[in-house]
Amino acid sequence: MNKPIILCGLGRVGWRVLEYLQAANLQVVVIDNVCAPDDPRLGNARLVQGDCRRREVLEQAGVRDCGGVIINISNDLTNITTALVVRSLDPEVRIVLRVFNENLIGRLGHAIHNIYPLSTSALVAPLLAVKALTGQALGTFRVERPGNDEGAAAERFQVAELTIPGGSHLRGRSLKEIVERYHAFLVVHTPVNGVERFLTEIDLNARLQTGDQLGVCGDPADVRALLSRGEEEPDANLRWAGWLRRTGRTLWRTLSEIDLSVKVTTLTLLVVILASTLFFVLARRNTVVADALYHTVSVMATAAEMRAADDEDEVKVFVSLLRLLGAALIAAFTAILTNYLVRASLRGALEVRHLPDGGHVIVCGLGGIGYRVVEELTHAKERVVVIEMNRDNRFVATVRRGGSPVILGDASLHEVMRQAHGATARAIVACTNNDMINLEVALLARELNPTQRIVLLQTDHQLAQLLRDAANVRLAVSVPALAAPAFVAGLFGDRVLSVFLIQDRLLAVIDLVIGPQDTHLLGQSGRTVAVDHALLPVAVVPADGSPPPRDPFYACLGAGDRLVAIVELNHLEHLLRRQPPPAEWAVDVTGFELASREWLTLFVQKSRELTEEQVIEALEKVPFCLDSGLTRGQALDLLDLLEREHVEGMMRRSADSEVRDQRAEVRGKTPTDL
Repeated sequence: MNKPIILCGLGRVGWRVLEYLQAANLQVVVIDNVCAPDDPRLGNARLVQGDCRRREVLEQAGVRDCGGVIINISNDLTNITTALVVRSLDPEVRIVLRVFNENLIGRLGHAIHNIYPLSTSALVAPLLAVKALTGQALGTFRVERPGNDEGAAAERFQVAELTIPGGSHLRGRSLKEIVERYHAFLVVHTPVNGVERFLTEIDLNARLQTGDQLGVCGDPADVRALLSRGEEEPDANLRWAGWLRRTGRTLWRTLSEIDLSVKVTTLTLLVVILASTLFFVLARRNTVVADALYHTVSVMATAAEMRAADDEDEVKVFVSLLRLLGAALIAAFTAILTNYLVRASLRGALEVRHLPDGGHVIVCGLGGIGYRVVEELTHAKERVVVIEMNRDNRFVATVRRGGSPVILGDASLHEVMRQAHGATARAIVACTNNDMINLEVALLARELNPTQRIVLLQTDHQLAQLLRDAANVRLAVSVPALAAPAFVAGLFGDRVLSVFLIQDRLLAVIDLVIGPQDTHLLGQSGRTVAVDHALLPVAVVPADGSPPPRDPFYACLGAGDRLVAIVELNHLEHLLRRQPPPAEWAVDVTGFELASREWLTLFVQKSRELTEEQVIEALEKVPFCLDSGLTRGQALDLLDLLEREHVEGMMRRSADSEVRDQRAEVRGKTPTDL
C-alpha cells in the first residue's frame, strides 16, 4: 500500500493504531487538534492540526489520494459526521470507523459504501475471555463455515506465545511432535541460542530447549493444554456444594435480603398472636391451644361477631383491644409486605443457589465489554458468575435469562467477592468502566488467593504495562492494545480477520476466497501456496459445504474455496492483489530404483506428453529434467512426490530465470526488483 493512511484522532486507541501502522511501514497522516507537532511519538507521521469534520482539513491531509481513512474519535456523532464528509470527498476510499453504539454497526455498513465499522467492546471481549481460560492470548479469530446459523458453529482459533520453562514436559521434543500432539500451527520459533524463524521457515525437526519461545495457533482447548505444561489446572473443574448447604445458603440469603421493616412488622404480629393465644388458654381453662389460636385469628383477621356473653369483663376488654390492634397490625403488615414484594428482586436472592463453590469464572462489571465477555464464556460452555453494582443495568435481565447468576454489589468489597467464591474461582475478569475499581478488584482477588488468575482491564496502556512488570499482575491488558490491531486490519477489507504483533513482527490472519481468475492458486495444494506466498495455512473451507480437510497443507484448492492463513502484513498486499509467484524452478531426476521405473515412466509420459519411446530414451539419460517453469512451492511438492516413490531428485533454478538474472545484473538491478 503505497498511498498514505489518514488517522483521525490520537486518543489512547489512536496512539496504539499509529504504532501498528508504523510497524507495518505504512505512511501515515494524522489529523488531531490536541497533539503537539514536536511530539516524539509521531515518528515519521505527518501531523495536520484541526477538526477532522472540516473539508479543508481533510483535503489538506490528502483524503482524495490516500490508501484509507481510520476515524477513531471517542464520539459516535463526530465519527459518523467525519465519515460522511470523507465519503463526499472520495466515493471509493476505504473508511474504518470506530462505533460505540453497536446497533449502528450493521446499519452503517449497508448505508455507507466501503465502510468498516468496529466496536472496541466486540474486539476486546473475545481476548479477555480467552485470557481468562488459558492465561494468555495474542489474538483470536473465527472461521465461519457455510450453512451455519449466524456463525453458531464457527470454529475459533487462538494465537498464543509461550516460553519453555525448566523441567517442562516439552523439553527435548521436536516441533513436529508438538504439531501432531496438540494439533497446533507454529507461527514462530525462537531458539534460546539461535535466530527466530517464522511461518514456513520453521524447522519442524528442531528440538525444544529451556528458554525457547514458541508462537502457536490452534483451537483454544488445544492451546490451553499446551500452555498448561501438562498439568491439571487448579480449580479448572466446576465444583458444587451439597443440596443441604446450597438450600441453607439460599434461605439465609433470602432472609438477609428482606427489608428490616418487614422483619419488625412480621415479628410484632407473631408476638401478638402468640400472646393472645396464651391469654385465651389461661382465661378459659377448658380451651385447647388450637381453639385459642383459631379464636385469636378470627378476632384479628375477620369480621366475625365477638360473642362473649359468658366471658368475664377482662376477657371482653381484651377481645375489644385485640380487634383494634389486629386491624392496625394486619393493615400495616399488608402494606409493608406488598411494598417490599413490588420492589424486591427475589430472583437475585434465590439465584445464590446457582453459585458454584469453585471452578467458575467471575466477571466484574456488566458494561458493553463485560456483557460480551459473558457471551464468549457462555458460548465456550463455561460457568459464569457476574458481579454488577448497578441494579438497573440493562444487561442484568438478559444475562440471568442466559443462566448466569448476577450478584448486585461492589466487586471491590471483600464480602461481595467472598459471596461469589472468588478464592476458589477459576479466573476473575475485572472489566468495569472504572480503572481504579478494576485495580481494587485485582488486589482484593490477589489477597483472597495469591495464585488466582486475574484478567485486569485498563484504558491506560502504560499503566497496564507497569502492573505486569512491577505488580506481577501478568494479565493486565489495555483496551487500546487489544483493539488497535483490528483497525489496521480494517484497511485491507473484511478478508483480514485479525492482526497481532509477535516477536516485533506484525502478522495478519486472512480469509481469502479463491476465484476462477486465480489460475496460479487453482488446483494447488495448501503447502504450495504456503511456500510461494510465505504464509501459514490454518483452514480451508470448501465451497460445496463438504467437511473441511483435516490438514490444510494437503488440501487442493478449488474455485470458491476459502483459504484462512497467517501472513506477514508486509507480504499481504501482494497476496490480495493476486500477484503470481515467479515460476523459475525446475526439478531433475538424478536416480531411481528399479521398482520405481514403471511408475516414473507413466508419470513422465503423462506430465511431459511424450511417447513411450521418448520416455524410455529419457530414462536412459539420468539425470534429466522432469519438469520446469515451476514455482518454488510446486517444485518442493514434486520432490516430495518423488521421494515417496523412491525416486531421487533435485530442484534448481531454470535456465530462463538464470538468463534473466544475468541481464538484470548487467542493468544494475537485482532479480527481486524485476
